[in-house]
Amino acid sequence: MRSMTRRRFLEGAIAFAIAPRLDLAWAAGRRSDDRLAIIPAGPFWMGSDAKERAYAYRIGGDAARRNRWFDADLPRQRVTLGTYAMDRYLVTNEDYQQFIQQTGHRAPHISEDEYRRQGYLVHPYEKVRPYLWRDRRHPDGRGRHPVVLLSLADALAYARWLGELEGRRYRLPTEAEWEKAARGTDGRYFPWGNRWRSEWANAENHVGGTTEVGSYPQGASPYGCFDMAGNAFEWTSSEFADGKAVMKGGGSWDDQPGICRAAARHGRTKDARHILFGFRCVCEMDAATIR
Repeated sequence: MRSMTRRRFLEGAIAFAIAPRLDLAWAAGRRSDDRLAIIPAGPFWMGSDAKERAYAYRIGGDAARRNRWFDADLPRQRVTLGTYAMDRYLVTNEDYQQFIQQTGHRAPHISEDEYRRQGYLVHPYEKVRPYLWRDRRHPDGRGRHPVVLLSLADALAYARWLGELEGRRYRLPTEAEWEKAARGTDGRYFPWGNRWRSEWANAENHVGGTTEVGSYPQGASPYGCFDMAGNAFEWTSSEFADGKAVMKGGGSWDDQPGICRAAARHGRTKDARHILFGFRCVCEMDAATIR
């Protein structure tokens, strides 16, 4: 436990040391180190081993055990990435409303017929209605909630717009980038460690819907990213062999703990829209940016 605490302290110290340089380099922009977490270059443990998967099945719920969901985890392996910056928070309804107002892009929505035809019907359409936008405005009282009901293409369009707006290179994270930002370098199961803490994430349907981003500060990742367990699944730019997008996010607000691990992964068609699906962005960085 002491060694894990020390590793977490060192990772946070590295990120804190780099963040002021980022803030100086991007002082003219809307985002700074309070919105973006710096993930330093280097190796990390990705995927899961048999011990982790056994624990995940034990706490993961009947559906996970019956369908062997966690057999889809990548095998535990050492992966090395360069430096990048990750959104600390999921993109919110407020963020997305600015995007659609400036570009005319479609608002998050799905009709009852579309919802039934796409599948993923764990929730009735009545559960979808509170998340529907009206007159191109987000639902009242949900401005700081993660934006949902958007496809992979919608998320990509937002990232392109933000990059053009700020003169930076935004995109969706790869599966590896998302996972490192969520679990750090030591291979922990959850952003905070190897033991599930239900009070540190919006999961298990305790709340019954999305919550404002950052509402569970105890559950922050080693780099200071929030809601990387629970609240919403997240689109990534990675794909399964069958062409489906890899979704991460450490599960959503109604998922069981085994699904909320950083190594867990799900495949969804790229045009899917659901109340459980959101996203966050990565900002690319080069050596000149972080000197």
